[in-house]
Amino acid sequence: MNMSSVRSPYTVPPPCNHLAGYKLKNGLSGYNSLQESLRIAPSGKLAIFRPDLADSSCSSCNGLRTSLYLCLICNSVSCLDHTLSHTRSCLGHEIVVDIDRAELYCGSCRDQVYDPDFDRAVMCKYIREVLPRGRKGFEGIGIVSDRSSKRRRLVVPVLDSDFSASNQLIRPGYQRAKSCHPLGLRGLNNLGNTCFMNSILQVLLHAPPLRNYFLNDKHNREACRSTSADHFCLLCNIDIIFSAVFSGEMSPFSPAQFLYSWWQHAANLASYEQQDAHEFFISLLDGIHQKEGKCKGLNKDGRDCQCIAHRVFSGLLRSDVTCMSCGFTSTTYDPCMDISLHLDTNNPLSADSPNKANKSNSSSFSNSTATLIGCLDLFTRPEKLGSDQKLHCQNCQERQDSVKQLSIRRLPLVLCLHIKRFEHSIVRKASRKIDWYLQFPFSLDMDPYLSSSIVRKRFGNRIFSFEGDESEISSEFEIFAVITHSGMLESGHYVTFVRLRNLWYKCDDSWVTEVDEKTVRASQCYMVFYVQKMLYCKGNEELSCIPISSQPDAFLPVVGCC
Repeated sequence: MNMSSVRSPYTVPPPCNHLAGYKLKNGLSGYNSLQESLRIAPSGKLAIFRPDLADSSCSSCNGLRTSLYLCLICNSVSCLDHTLSHTRSCLGHEIVVDIDRAELYCGSCRDQVYDPDFDRAVMCKYIREVLPRGRKGFEGIGIVSDRSSKRRRLVVPVLDSDFSASNQLIRPGYQRAKSCHPLGLRGLNNLGNTCFMNSILQVLLHAPPLRNYFLNDKHNREACRSTSADHFCLLCNIDIIFSAVFSGEMSPFSPAQFLYSWWQHAANLASYEQQDAHEFFISLLDGIHQKEGKCKGLNKDGRDCQCIAHRVFSGLLRSDVTCMSCGFTSTTYDPCMDISLHLDTNNPLSADSPNKANKSNSSSFSNSTATLIGCLDLFTRPEKLGSDQKLHCQNCQERQDSVKQLSIRRLPLVLCLHIKRFEHSIVRKASRKIDWYLQFPFSLDMDPYLSSSIVRKRFGNRIFSFEGDESEISSEFEIFAVITHSGMLESGHYVTFVRLRNLWYKCDDSWVTEVDEKTVRASQCYMVFYVQKMLYCKGNEELSCIPISSQPDAFLPVVGCC
């Protein structure tokens, strides 16, 4: 196969015009000077530290520090509002750097921007800061731990325009660092407001059934390419990410090929604007299904579809609508890939709860805490339908008041629970984010929410045999990933916490940090992922047995990517 024909579609998306103009005029001089100011923060990330930034406030308003941005032209430091004002008033000052995250931001586009040259500059400094140098060069990039206390600091050379020095650091195959950290923890570079994508990819990488599928070569890229002319196969590009993440290399990986392939599938979402992580999750599963699950004759619960997306995430909901006049019940079944839960705003926990949110003027709900169990109880609670929702009763042969109750007929292998944090008021004609904190268990028994349990409870536990009983899927689940959203409705940031061998790791784009359970429980979760308990235990055992390939990553090199 002609490699050039395969490589051509896979390039890093072009920068915005403002970034391109900045580099054309200033070259890499700004990156070179900024590199000397990069230091590793207590969180384990690289951040900008300079004596003139010690006051941690905006130079224009002197307000309390939230996020500060450094202009690459005049070195002024401003909050986001004054950064945008500075961009409008000073031509050519559009490109700034987030001081805390060491990431590029365009004040004119009002968006994060990705530049491989800047990424290499940052990672070159990170490598030199963290890694000890052995006899044969750098042995590997370890995961940054909260327990880390000593780091070796080396002199960082000024970067050449061709980055030949950094290429020598980044390109060789790294061996896995000698530590207790599991294989497969690798950061993903932010390609410009793609934290929503990175957060979901980290979940898929550590979902045991999905991990086993790709690491066992169930989707063979070579076979796929030989039988299909589709160069934008989502499954092939997911397989590329699995190969890269489980290759033993620890430097952050840039999923540019995957992003471009997803854009081909979801053209209406092809932009650098921030997207909703949940919508991306559903769109991605739909893309996998369309590629692999083109089977015919699906029955009502979708069981005939054997694509990997349905085999892992598909469940079945049961909806019972009971006539309040005669008691006749109409039952329907609907397949689901996730379960969306409302926060139980009518029954908040005490304001003295240790997990309560901090006070905020942006939300009237900021002092409240809910529980995941309460959300599941609310989801399966009988609900009286309004007068405008009267259904036609088959027994009464007329529209009657009725009660609707949902339950789970069949559980998936991996259970995705989506917390509805964004609500729209028809009266106020406005949307807002519900900043409640949510208490969630690490071990979850879903038996009370199964159709068999719900129907038995409805009839006073007098039904001892139930046609919906199913034993192939256990009702006991273990948590393995949590996606959090911080910030406001219009803008925010997604972070994923993954649980491996009962230890938690925070995946914040390119940064991977070990954290404790308290940090995870105190996070503002947006999506919670559970896996069948047996698969979780088995997955932890198999994780230590995954061989590390001595060969380079089996994926095509991408310009500016690791």
